[in-house]
Amino acid sequence: MPLIGFHASHEQFPPSELLRLCQKAERAGFQAALNSDHFHPWTEAQGQSGFAWAFMGAALASTGLSFGSVTAPGQRYHPAIVAQALATLNEMYPGRAWMALGSGQYLNEAITGTGWPAKDLRNARLKECVDILRALFRGETVTHRGLVTVEEAKLYTRPKDMPLLIGAAVSPKTAEWVGSWADGLITTARPPEELRPVVESFRKGGGEGKPMFLKVQLSYASDDELAREGAYNQWASNIFANSVLTDLRAPAQFQEAASVVQPHDLDGPLRVSSSLQQHVDWLGEDLRLGFDRLYLHNVNRDQDGFIEAFGAKVLPALAR
Repeated sequence: MPLIGFHASHEQFPPSELLRLCQKAERAGFQAALNSDHFHPWTEAQGQSGFAWAFMGAALASTGLSFGSVTAPGQRYHPAIVAQALATLNEMYPGRAWMALGSGQYLNEAITGTGWPAKDLRNARLKECVDILRALFRGETVTHRGLVTVEEAKLYTRPKDMPLLIGAAVSPKTAEWVGSWADGLITTARPPEELRPVVESFRKGGGEGKPMFLKVQLSYASDDELAREGAYNQWASNIFANSVLTDLRAPAQFQEAASVVQPHDLDGPLRVSSSLQQHVDWLGEDLRLGFDRLYLHNVNRDQDGFIEAFGAKVLPALAR
């Protein structure tokens, strides 16, 4: 059976509101949650940036959902601190907290004032962090001197089982590399002809048989005009190529980039529709590509209406 999760967008809502929404999503039939891990929102129109790791402690305590976080260790976060955070959550809530690892966005990592490495260096740094995380989870005392530095670190509070370390990838090239080291893949929804090469590359690189997660960005409302208007207001800045999204420095720059976007440009990067059957059809295509978990992110601000409608119609249809 596919697992359908709710995406908690820290860029758009304060954590107290997201906690209420996660609780509501669980009651509506969502089985899991994913949350973003930002220091800044993408734009001022989004306007929030709660701390994902603090939020997850409260969310795990007050729901029965599992929670994942898309995190970039190595610059804003030291890998030993991220390991301690994930180990602590899994000691308290065994098997329910996991982490997706990516090379990050300058938008969030720039606060350290240490510059922004080229993509190949960011990937190499990420792989060092993955190896450090796994060694710490095994109980080893870790000293590592490379693109990141660790001196005699040991986790004394560890989970019984190794937490899932999922690799985040957008391009087929990165997906193939992720297949060689990650416990699974997470990527973002696109039309099947664009998504299929990512899946195939992940499997080719060593991901055959590993789980695949999909973050689905959509906009649902009671009519198409409202769905498009809500998506345009909140997410027009996020439809650009990943190379652009990773390298801009500040929310104001994303807002400026969004000024050239027209409402019809949202189609493709976003699934905009008031038809619940259309959303069922789109999600069915994702499942046929082999994804095990779908995390649904309604990018407009009407989260209550989305949860109620999808809980009543879309989740039962996908279960059938």
